[in-house]
Amino acid sequence: MSPRDPATDEAAAGPRVALVTGAARGLGGVTARRLHEHGYRVALTDLDEDAAVAAAAALDPTGDSAIGLGLDVRDKAAFGVVRDTLTDRWGAVHVLVNNAGHSKVEALMDIEPDSFSSVVSTNLNGTFFGCQVLGAHFAERGHGRIVNVASLAGQNGGTATGAHYAAAKGGVATLTKVFARELGPRGVTVNAVSPGPQDLPVVRESVPADQLARIEATIPVRKLGRPEFVADMIVLLAAEHADAVTGACWDANGGLFMR
Repeated sequence: MSPRDPATDEAAAGPRVALVTGAARGLGGVTARRLHEHGYRVALTDLDEDAAVAAAAALDPTGDSAIGLGLDVRDKAAFGVVRDTLTDRWGAVHVLVNNAGHSKVEALMDIEPDSFSSVVSTNLNGTFFGCQVLGAHFAERGHGRIVNVASLAGQNGGTATGAHYAAAKGGVATLTKVFARELGPRGVTVNAVSPGPQDLPVVRESVPADQLARIEATIPVRKLGRPEFVADMIVLLAAEHADAVTGACWDANGGLFMR
């Protein structure tokens, strides 16, 4: 008798389940929609629970294939509550997308300790807790996918979004490798995507048009990134058959950072 393949067992059990943090809007919302379009049951989690519930209802008003849940990623125990909720509802979780983020535009020398801790807690601690809690869940079952959202800022030392944000996102890229080494032998892949400036509504609303034009002029491809493309990268890394890639960080920055 040949060994059982956990991935095959999951496919036979029904749609795969993905948990996306920071999914009420922005890249997280786009990623949740893309995963849903690919047949996943999706849990959209966010600190803003009402917005997460509304975003999930836009994908599936019945709640059969998409639900919104409140989640403070700074609280490790909260990840366990969400994991148990999804396991009770849909049987398991198969994919985690650590997308929740927080930034403050502050001059390097003006960043206060509380501000630094706040930004790092959401971006780095939150990713660590998600990898810990869901990584253990996946390892126990012998199969799982984790995709962390890093940032160009964490690669090139850019401080346009704050030095604390850049430091935290650099940490996310390193944590990705650490967890990839730890969980790889147990059937779990851990990867990251690293977007540059993205064409998101919040960007268009908050950045003056002339400043956006100057930003685009610095990008080799001369345009902001498309969040749909980044979401497609995440969907690919989350796929059942994507078991040959782990510990990787895929760039989507229009050529701003090349290696």
